Amino acid sequence: MINVIPRVAVCLAAYNGIRWLPEQLASILAQVQVDIQVFISVDMSSDGTEAWVNQAAQNDSRITVLKHGVVFGGAARNFFRLLKDIDFTNFDYVALADQDDIWFLDKLIRAHYTLIETQADAYSSNVMALWPDGQTKLINKSQSQVRWDFLFEAAGPGCTYVMRIPLVMAVQKALLSEWEMVQKISLHDWFVYAFARANCYVWIIDSRPGMLYRQHDCNQVGVNVGWRAHMRRLSKIRKHFGLSQSRLIANIVGLADDPFVKMWSKGGRIGKIQLALKAAECRRSLRDKIAFAFICLIIK
Repeated sequence: MINVIPRVAVCLAAYNGIRWLPEQLASILAQVQVDIQVFISVDMSSDGTEAWVNQAAQNDSRITVLKHGVVFGGAARNFFRLLKDIDFTNFDYVALADQDDIWFLDKLIRAHYTLIETQADAYSSNVMALWPDGQTKLINKSQSQVRWDFLFEAAGPGCTYVMRIPLVMAVQKALLSEWEMVQKISLHDWFVYAFARANCYVWIIDSRPGMLYRQHDCNQVGVNVGWRAHMRRLSKIRKHFGLSQSRLIANIVGLADDPFVKMWSKGGRIGKIQLALKAAECRRSLRDKIAFAFICLIIK
């Protein structure tokens, strides 16, 4: 049997990333046993990121830079631009990449073999968080998936996502048809996971970390570790951020009329109490199930 090397399109969203891009891009281009093309979209920056990626593309034909000059105002819109505008027909997989991480050399080939073995449509994994002082911590997102988790959380950090082309094409079609609504979504990785699960695509979450997930003051999301992070998350949810995004995503992925979604999406105290009682079906980790039920009961 001939071993065909998988061809992977890596979509990298950048913004003021000159501090981290050299190391991150080097770790992507060094991936073993895969054929890579890196597509970079830069949210208009002030630190020379555009010039740096232009030079990188001149030095390496595996790098393609999308047209500069667009202000996205956040990673989600930047990734949506990448997923909408690139022609993926000649690839086997699409992987998403942040600008500031460090990929383990076998990240993509492990995803490939896992997808082959499981016949899944998409892959994500745990990560090893890395702080500036060198401290590391395993971030576990690989708990068993539950019935409705995709409406309330992503499948781990989007920078671990590796997806088969049929799923990517379906996501691309959805983005094109719902482009204005999609602009209101704050987290691209949450939307992509929700779209996949809502449309019966199989998603596998690997317990082995595939990368160092760098933590710093400029992280748009980062890991939810420490009391300050928990308080920020609680503040957002108490302002209905979580449920409003869940409602929006449910509408876009075609679940607006599902009885479960209708139960809580119109608001009201009774709906939130009913949602709290369904917490075990809405988040993967035990800690998050408990927190979810508590928050449903206290938000107005």
